[in-house]
Amino acid sequence: MKYYIQRFSLVSISLFFSLLSMAQTFQIKGKVTDRDTQEPIEFATIAIVGSTKATKTDENGNFTFSVPSKNAKVRVSYVGYPSQDLDFASGKTFFNITLAPENEIAEVVIKRPRLKYSNKNNPAVELIRQVIDHREQNRLTGQNFVEFEQYEKISLGLSNLSPKFVNRKAFKNYQFLFQKESDTSSTYMLPAYMEEKVSKVYYRNDPKKTKQYILAEQKAEFDPKFIDNEGLANYFNKLYDKVDIYDNNITLLTNQFLSPIANSAPTFYRYYITDTIKNVSPNLVELSFFPRNKSDFLFQGKLYVSLDGQYAVQGAKMKVSEDINLNFVRDLNIELTFDKDNVDKYYLSRSSLGIDFALTGKGSGIRGNRIVSYKDYINGNPKPDTLYAGAEIERKIQKKTVDNSQKYWEGLRQGLLTSKEKSIYQNIDSLQTMPSFRSFMDVAALVLSGYKQAGPIEIGPVNTFYSYNPVEGLRLRIGGRTTEQLSNRFFSEAYAAYGFEDKKWKYFVSGTYSLNNKSVYKFPQHYIRSSYQKDTKIPGQNLEFIQEDNVLLSFKRGENKSYLYNNVYKLEYKAEFSNNFSINAGLTKWKQNPAGIIRYQIIPKLGDPIQINELNTTEASIGFRWAPKEQFYQGKLYRTPVYNQYPIFTFNYTAGIKGVLGGEYNYHNFTAGAFKRIYLSQLGYADVNLDGTYILGNNIAYPLLTLHRANQTYAYQLQSYNLMNFMEFISDQHASINVQYYMNGFILNKIPLIKKLQLREVFSFKGLYGGLRNENNPSYNEDLFAWQRNSDDQISSFTFGNKPYMEASFGLGNIFKILRVDYVRRLNYLDHPNVSNSGIRARIKVDF
Repeated sequence: MKYYIQRFSLVSISLFFSLLSMAQTFQIKGKVTDRDTQEPIEFATIAIVGSTKATKTDENGNFTFSVPSKNAKVRVSYVGYPSQDLDFASGKTFFNITLAPENEIAEVVIKRPRLKYSNKNNPAVELIRQVIDHREQNRLTGQNFVEFEQYEKISLGLSNLSPKFVNRKAFKNYQFLFQKESDTSSTYMLPAYMEEKVSKVYYRNDPKKTKQYILAEQKAEFDPKFIDNEGLANYFNKLYDKVDIYDNNITLLTNQFLSPIANSAPTFYRYYITDTIKNVSPNLVELSFFPRNKSDFLFQGKLYVSLDGQYAVQGAKMKVSEDINLNFVRDLNIELTFDKDNVDKYYLSRSSLGIDFALTGKGSGIRGNRIVSYKDYINGNPKPDTLYAGAEIERKIQKKTVDNSQKYWEGLRQGLLTSKEKSIYQNIDSLQTMPSFRSFMDVAALVLSGYKQAGPIEIGPVNTFYSYNPVEGLRLRIGGRTTEQLSNRFFSEAYAAYGFEDKKWKYFVSGTYSLNNKSVYKFPQHYIRSSYQKDTKIPGQNLEFIQEDNVLLSFKRGENKSYLYNNVYKLEYKAEFSNNFSINAGLTKWKQNPAGIIRYQIIPKLGDPIQINELNTTEASIGFRWAPKEQFYQGKLYRTPVYNQYPIFTFNYTAGIKGVLGGEYNYHNFTAGAFKRIYLSQLGYADVNLDGTYILGNNIAYPLLTLHRANQTYAYQLQSYNLMNFMEFISDQHASINVQYYMNGFILNKIPLIKKLQLREVFSFKGLYGGLRNENNPSYNEDLFAWQRNSDDQISSFTFGNKPYMEASFGLGNIFKILRVDYVRRLNYLDHPNVSNSGIRARIKVDF
C-alpha cells in the first residue's frame, strides 16, 4: 500500500508541474524582414536558446512558434545578419522583426593581420583564381541553350522622412501617402514609383542570340503631359541595371565597378577565407573581399563558393565603400543567390539591388530596390531558329494584363508585394485627381522644361522670352505649341520675336501630322512636318540641347557680328523603328540675307566689288541613324540620352538643286559620323566622336560649304570648338575626332586632403582637318563670294593649311557635384585675327 501511495504521489506531482508548464506555454507570431530592402526573409531561424526547439519563416517571412514560458530566451537568426533576441516582458505576442545586414564586414567580422598582404601563397587568392578560371563554364553565356521565366520589380520612394516633415500643413491632404518605415521606426517613407515585368527569355550560344518575350508589364504612371513615363522607366532601369557578377565590369549608376571575380580582380582586391559552411551540400567557402584602395570603384563583401569542383558562386553579398567618389549615393547593397539547374549547373535564381540616394549623408532621401527572380530554368533544350528571329525584345502582352487584375498578377509574381509596394499603384492614381498635386506638377514642368500648360497648348520655352545679340539688340519672343489634348495626330508650333535694334519681326510656324497616332514627341516618331521660319542665325552654329536665342547665350567673347537673316521653307518626313533605326527626308527652300558684318560680294580683277543681297538654294536630303539599344528620356524640347556601351551611327546626304524653286547651286553633300562611349573600368570612360564630310560640286559659295562649329560663349560645348571663332574655318571635305575622357577621380582620389573634395579629372582633345578644292576656294576662283572679313577689314575666314586645327583641355569635374570647369588651350593657327589661345570654360554636369 505504501508503494502505491508513493507512486500516486509522484504521478500527481508530475501531472501538476506538467499542467503548470502547459499553463505558461504561449504562442507567438511574427514576420522577419530585411531592414534595408523591406523584403521578407525566407527560412530565418526562430529558436529557443539552449534547446533544440526551433522553426523557420515561410516564403513571406512569417512564422508561428510555441514558447514554454515568458522566461524563455528566443533568438531570431539568419546567415549574414546579426541575431536578435525577443523580449516578452511587455506581454507582446506578435513581432515585426527587421534584421540589419552585416555590412561592416571589415570592422566587425574580420580583424586583418598587420602583416603585409600578399597574393603569393595565399589560399584565398588561389581559390578566387579557381573561380576566375571556371567563370566561363559557370555563367549563362557558357551554356548552349537556356530558357527561363524572369520577373523584374523596381520600386522607389522617399525615405527617412521625419514626423515633423510629414505633419506639415502643406501635406494635410497627402497623409495617405506616408507609411512608417517599420513598426519600430519613428521615420516615414513615401512610396512613389513601381514597375513590374514578366518575361520568357531564351538564350542560344552559337550563334549568340538572346530573345526576350515580355508577357506582362505594369508601372505606376504619371500624367504624360508632365512626365515621359517611358523615358522615366528607361532611366530607372539604367540606374538599377542588372547585376552579373560573372562580367568583368558591372555597370551601375552610369559607372563601371570591377567585379570581384574579374580577370584582374586579384590586383585590385584583397581576399580572406572567413568560414567554411559544411551543413549544406556541396560545402561552401565564405570568401570575404575588400578593395585595396577604398576610393576605387570596387565592392566589398562576401562570396560563397562551391567546393564540388565547379568553383561556382553560390551566393554573393556586396556593397560599395563609403570613401568612393559616388555622388548622391548613401548606400548600395547587392545580394545574389544561385541554385542548381536540371544539368547540375548553377544559375542566378534571385538578384537584389538596393540603392539609397540623398543629397547629404543624413536626412531624407530616395530609396530604391530592383528585384529580379527566375524560375522554370531549363538548360540544354534546343529551340528552332525562328524563335530568335527579329528584335531582341518583343512584347507579347496577354489580353488579361490590360486590366492589370490583382489576381492575375499574383499568379505571375515570384513572391508577394510588400504592403508599401501594394499601395503605390493606387496612390499614384489618386494623386492624379488632386488639384493641388496637378498645380504642383504644372509649376515643376515649367521650371524643368520651360513650358507652361494652358489647356490644349503649352507656352514657352520661357528661357527664350528674352535675349540679346548685336544685330537685333534686345530681343523679345513669345511662342507655344499644341499638345495631345487638342489632337493625337496634328501638332502645331509657332513663335514671334522682335528685335529692338534692327526693328524687325521674326516668325516661325509649323504643322506636324503623326502617321502612327502617337505624339510626335514620343518614340517611335513617324510624322510629316511643314514649316516656315524667318529669323536670324549664326552661320555654322548647330546647337543640340539649347535654343540659339537662349538668354544664357547672350554673352559671347570676341567679335560677334556674323549673322544671317534666313527665310526657310521645309517639308520633312521622319520614321523611327523599334530597332532604333530611323530615316529622315526633306525638301528645303532657303534664302539667306547677310547681316551684321557678313558681306556677300564678288571681287573681280577689274572693277568694283559686286554686292549680293541674297543667296537662294533648294535642297533635298535623306538621312539614316542607327543607335542599337538606345535609351533616352524624352523631354519637352530634347531627348536626353542615357548612354550605354553601344555605338551610334549617322549618315546624311543633301543635294542642292539648281533651277528648282529658285535654287542657284548644284552640289552633293555626304556626311557620316559615329559615336561610342568606351568604358575603361577603373580608369573611367571616354566619349569618342568621329565624323567627316565630302561635298561634290564646283563654284559653290562658301555659305553652302561646311562652316565648322565654333563656340564664342563662356560655356564649354561638347560638340563645338571652344576657341574657334564663328565662320573661321570653311571646307568642302574634312575629318574630325573629338575625345572627352572622364577619369572619375582615379588620380585625385588618392591624394590626401584633395580626395575629400571628390573632384574628378576631365581631359579632352579635338582635332579637325580638311581642305577646299580650288574650284570652291575664293583665293583661286574670283567668281565666288570673297572670304569673310571682320570689322577691321581683315580676312577672318580660312581653309586649312598643312596641319589640322587642334585644341585640348584639362578640367575639374564634380565641383559642388554639379559643375565642370575646363582650361582650354588652342594648339595652332594662333596667327588668325582676334583668336584666343586659351580660356576658362564651365559646364553644368550632374552625374553619379
